[in-house]
Amino acid sequence: MRNQLLIGGKWLDGGAGERFAVLDPATGSEITTVAAGGPAEATAACDAAAEAQRSWAATAPRVKAEVLRACWQAMVDHTDELARLITLEHGKPLVDSTGEVAYAAEFFRWNAEEAVRIHGSLGMAPGGTNRIIVHHPPVGVVAIVTPWNFPAAMITRKLAPALAAGNAVVIKPPRETPLTALRIAELLEEAGVPAGVVNVVPTTSSGSWFDAAVDHKAVRMVSFTGSTEIGRQLLRRAADRVLKTVMELGGNAPFIVFDDADLDAAVEGAMVAKMRHSAETCTAANRFFVEAGVAAEFTAKLAAVMGSMKVGNGFEEGVTCGPMINAQAIESIDSLVRQAVGAGATAAVGGSPLDRPGFFYAPTVLADVAPDSPITSEEIFGPVAPVIPFTDTEAMIAQANDTEMGLAAYVYTADLARGLRVSERLESGMVGLNRGAVSDPAAPFGGMKQSGLGREGASEGIYEFTETQYIATSW
Repeated sequence: MRNQLLIGGKWLDGGAGERFAVLDPATGSEITTVAAGGPAEATAACDAAAEAQRSWAATAPRVKAEVLRACWQAMVDHTDELARLITLEHGKPLVDSTGEVAYAAEFFRWNAEEAVRIHGSLGMAPGGTNRIIVHHPPVGVVAIVTPWNFPAAMITRKLAPALAAGNAVVIKPPRETPLTALRIAELLEEAGVPAGVVNVVPTTSSGSWFDAAVDHKAVRMVSFTGSTEIGRQLLRRAADRVLKTVMELGGNAPFIVFDDADLDAAVEGAMVAKMRHSAETCTAANRFFVEAGVAAEFTAKLAAVMGSMKVGNGFEEGVTCGPMINAQAIESIDSLVRQAVGAGATAAVGGSPLDRPGFFYAPTVLADVAPDSPITSEEIFGPVAPVIPFTDTEAMIAQANDTEMGLAAYVYTADLARGLRVSERLESGMVGLNRGAVSDPAAPFGGMKQSGLGREGASEGIYEFTETQYIATSW
């Protein structure tokens, strides 16, 4: 289990010797301690990345592609180890961790294929005076900041296209879940990624770490996944040097069920959209708008399934909902539930924290939630499904769009034409139509409004990590 900093291909302790504890959220006990880097280590990592990036950028696309495919294979070969590490430090059920490793690894295979397909163009100026050549060089050094909810996938979704485009990176993994990031970096070294191309510097001082990184002259881009609040702060700071940014920020996903929907399929989709990875996902369904005629039946069916979930340590057989990340998460979730109940909602199942070691909250379904309740406007990030009955489709769409967030949305209906009409009117970057899952390395992941800037995945993803250069010439 790696617990040091990776800078320039060397595993190091921080200069000040500071370390921080990583906790098991299922028990609250310490797993290990990890070296903490500060501004000096962030700067050293940027220096190493700048030196390594020049030769990596000059490496033939096919060679880079083969290295990335080797990274994919390394992660696949170590699936069980990585999944157990994710469950240990994050707490999600082992089946979800295994799925995350497969998803995370796939970004390397996808971008291995994209590395050889970065296209440019050649044309003639309209006046016939010169040729127009357009190509896409790498941006340079990329500072990557990732969240704790997907310890593997939130790194590889950024790292793989960055490497495929010819960049080097400096990664700040989350304080809560740094162990997976460090192990992945070690596997990438073994797979053939040159020393210094990938650097990982955990820290307890995020602000000073970020300042040192964005002020480094070689850093030309920031890629961040996390809350909208923190994203705004990082955008302001990145603006000081006019850095390119890709931001994947918060969500407040509506899950819409019409009265003609297959309710069993809708409940099944709701469980995927809401409860996978213990409901700690930015794409999680946050508000359930259910047509009034089927609201009671849908609520009862959803409550029955939610109530049957096995809550516990992610390593335990049959567990489908693990712990929340920490005690602060429990306090936030419970506050939203209590406010909703105080405003007239009722708990069809759950509704409180569980009295046991670790950080557990009972899977909860709230019936008859008021549309203006705080739980409908804030990202829950926990196993709570607030159900809001509706009768007026136009008013419901307005309510669904009445948020600054626009990451994901879900629609269930037997009428495909209506489903597409509603989907097109939802102000969300991604819509699951009769599906509870939308993420795929081959699809553009990202949101509208304050849910982010740019896209990750698909063919668009690699171009986020490039510049566009135009050369005028004649021959």
